[in-house]
Amino acid sequence: MLDKCPDYLVIGSGIAGARAALELSRQGEVLVLAKSGTRESNTEYAQGGIAVALNKGDSVDLHYEDTMAAGAGVCDAAATRVLVQEGPSRVRELLHWGAEFDRIQGGFDFTREAAHSRKRILHAGGDATGHEISRTLIRRARSSANIHLRSHSCAIDLLVGSSGCEGVRFIDSRNGKIQEIRAPRILLATGGLGAAFRETTNPAVSTGDGFALALRAGAVLADMEFVQFHPTALKLQGARPFLLTEALRGEGAYLCDAQGDRFMTGYHPLAELAPRDIVSRAIVQESAKRGDETAFLDLRHFSSEFVEKRFPTVYSLLIEFNLDPAKDLIPVCPAAHYMMGGIVTDLWGRTSIPGLYAAGEVACNGTHGANRLASNSLLEGLVFGARAGQAMTGPVSVWSPCPGSRQCDPISPVNLDDPLEDQALQDVLTDRIGIVRTAEGLNEAISSLGSRQPKKTGKNSSNETDNIRLNGLSIATAALSREESRGAHYRVDYPDENRQTWKCHSLVNYSQEWDRLTLRRARTLQVDDT
Repeated sequence: MLDKCPDYLVIGSGIAGARAALELSRQGEVLVLAKSGTRESNTEYAQGGIAVALNKGDSVDLHYEDTMAAGAGVCDAAATRVLVQEGPSRVRELLHWGAEFDRIQGGFDFTREAAHSRKRILHAGGDATGHEISRTLIRRARSSANIHLRSHSCAIDLLVGSSGCEGVRFIDSRNGKIQEIRAPRILLATGGLGAAFRETTNPAVSTGDGFALALRAGAVLADMEFVQFHPTALKLQGARPFLLTEALRGEGAYLCDAQGDRFMTGYHPLAELAPRDIVSRAIVQESAKRGDETAFLDLRHFSSEFVEKRFPTVYSLLIEFNLDPAKDLIPVCPAAHYMMGGIVTDLWGRTSIPGLYAAGEVACNGTHGANRLASNSLLEGLVFGARAGQAMTGPVSVWSPCPGSRQCDPISPVNLDDPLEDQALQDVLTDRIGIVRTAEGLNEAISSLGSRQPKKTGKNSSNETDNIRLNGLSIATAALSREESRGAHYRVDYPDENRQTWKCHSLVNYSQEWDRLTLRRARTLQVDDT
């Protein structure tokens, strides 16, 4: 642990934070705060792989086209181009640092996932890609004398002064003490908010702390209505939903009902390989027809040997729950998986607050649009984590996001005397702001979530509850305003896409003084790459 203020402070040790720290370590002392252990992040649990145009017959142009198509009209072209163009060099860099991706016949074993036109997904250990990337980055970070890792340190406030962001207040969860660290450059790489929902593939630490920290500090959030649900999480009584990688369907697994009858062919030409939002809604609709909440993944046409070799993590889990993939249908349900929206940044991770940067899932530069292309998230963390690190070593500059944005009506949440507990919060987000939405449900969510000034204590749970509440209000506010269906945002009362009005981004601000959220719309997040 440093005995002085670091040159750079990174909050989060997942792929974006670790990659940025490696970049920053070339210029000065870097302190990395991890909320739990340094390996406990969404990166660690990413199964499917990392998408990159390295396969023969593939190209960055094809990857660009697939990403733009999946994003349902609101991907930012400049950000997407950066992602696909710089992705190959960043993955080669990982290989140089010792990452071991699966190979076949002397070359990489590329696979295909939903909405990809080519096989371009690299995986490691069959279905342990995130673990391998995390291992590689953290091992390299530990080998740097300039990188200092501090675990069990949960950020609860950004310290903002006249010159911009100047530090962070955090809890040492081992003793409950609140401490402060000052630094001239600070990166938020805190990951997603899946744990705010009842069913999620994310670890318990993913309560969206970074989104709420930035919002309370005065930063702008964008596209918060676009929450991606993974269609296939293992659904067993008493067990936490566990991600069953999309690569299973890429290899030919089917979705079916309890009788083994497939249903995705009636929803989309790509059937099981349709975009995730379509597959998730199809499962919800099929479950509603049958009066239950479960669909099934059919692997019975695979051999047990194939599943064990190709998907060892999934296979071990199924065996643990006495499920034989060669004989049994696997019960699944959609689960909150990835947030496409986040803190608005430019192409170098700069936010609207001088000295504050953001990268990875907590950030939004427009790369993912309304629906992230499968396996683009790890690539984005690498590419924009490195870019943020490069920008942080330069002079602090003022960046004003989204010029020409238009103001919408403010939303003032109702204050409640009896605030909701964690489980009730998760129920509200899942049932009112989940896969299928209505104006009635969204208004109920806004009233139920309420609002109260954050009370900083020595307990992570209290602060996480405040963060979940504020993030839920941000999602509901943006979702209520967007009167159409697009990508991961589906309104029963507005089932069609409105290209004329809503081919744009939703921007959310929060005023602590007036305790209200305000919303704007912008046609683009990026102007140029300067």
